Amino acid sequence: MELYNKLPQNLDAFITTYLQPNKKFLDEVATAIDQICNFLKESTFTSDQRSVKVIKIIKGGSFGKGTALKNGSDADLVVFFNHFCSFEDQRNKRDEMLNKLHEYLLLYQEQNSFAFELTMSKPQMIKYSSWFDTLTFGLFSSPNNVRTKPPKSLSFQMKSNEDSDAIKFDVLPAYDALGQATYSRPDPEIYIRLIELKAARGEFSTSFTELQRDFVRKSPTKLKSLIRLVKYWYKEYVRRLHKQNLRSGEFLPHKYALELLIIYAWESTKQGQNFNTAEGFRTLLELVVRYQELWLFWTEYYDFSHPDLKEYLTVKLQGPKPIILDPADPTGNMAEKVRWDLVAREARRCLQQTCVQGVVGWNVEPVKRISVTIIPPQNVYIVTDRLSINPFSRIMSIKVAILETTEYQMNNYYLELEGTVLEDRKTLASYGVFTKVTLFLKESSSCSLM
Repeated sequence: MELYNKLPQNLDAFITTYLQPNKKFLDEVATAIDQICNFLKESTFTSDQRSVKVIKIIKGGSFGKGTALKNGSDADLVVFFNHFCSFEDQRNKRDEMLNKLHEYLLLYQEQNSFAFELTMSKPQMIKYSSWFDTLTFGLFSSPNNVRTKPPKSLSFQMKSNEDSDAIKFDVLPAYDALGQATYSRPDPEIYIRLIELKAARGEFSTSFTELQRDFVRKSPTKLKSLIRLVKYWYKEYVRRLHKQNLRSGEFLPHKYALELLIIYAWESTKQGQNFNTAEGFRTLLELVVRYQELWLFWTEYYDFSHPDLKEYLTVKLQGPKPIILDPADPTGNMAEKVRWDLVAREARRCLQQTCVQGVVGWNVEPVKRISVTIIPPQNVYIVTDRLSINPFSRIMSIKVAILETTEYQMNNYYLELEGTVLEDRKTLASYGVFTKVTLFLKESSSCSLM
């Protein structure tokens, strides 16, 4: 299945024919996983002579998001126990409950079989459950790459007996930080408690699996198809060809980072549901090439309204690029400390291939713009009082944008934020402004800040 020699107009057919999983297989897997989840929910675990129950099980990963690839996708089953009453409990009691899950899944496999052509492999303990765990606990502080942490998940595979389709599941115990009311924005105190722990990045991301899943799953069908194409490119051309270039303790970016990058590009250009797949693919490749400039975050589940969160996010967003903050977990920068240069190398090569030749990508900056409202003096008329601004552009560029909407010369005016005069040579970022803001335009008859 050679992607690079496909014509741009044939990419949609390529996705449908080669990347879209068999619906019958997905339906069978969904039924089988529901049976396993029901078995675990009905089971009673014990710990310290106390009964422990499963609160809920969330299906994450590509299977839960609706972006699974044919032949070899992965998925997460995150099991929330009432035994975990805090993030600290998850850290301290996780291994115990992981062993219990292993025991019960083996029992389930011995006592049950599926009524369709599907095989479940024997559940196995694995060293690390995800890219997060490898980075968090992996190989940086341990000499000779000796593993110092116990396994964090167990794994099994669902495979079709009729063809080669398969999905690998990681099972992870977790603390139910979100509770049942996940239909709305989480209580900011949940994130404050997480931040106060000063945990390693993404250590408790499993607690936010439901939000991560929903953030991607709500995407329109065609956007999910584009995500499949990018994941296939990453799997076949980036990971397969460049993994051998990784030194000990180095990692490629997680696929989730690429998913977020695609969603950002689509959202920022308001493409709708009928976009051109080749254009979207080229846009993703062009953004990857500019990985050192990436600065992205979302405010769907957390924002700057809580003072403690505002302080944390301001510091976080002032850090070195690239930044792609997990929309569900502000402690997780999906872009840091990974070998983007290897991905960019392959992206440059792909940009020269037939699959995107003659295609013009979307006009997308690698930096998320913020909304700036301008309040002018009473005697000054401006056509628009709201601008979309790159926070790393100089203040002077905002004045230039205002100049385009008024007849007044901006060298006679300055911008003010909460009583602070903004210097033309500085940026909004240098003042710690990373979200929508209101600036006052004021006249200066005696001096210019240019």
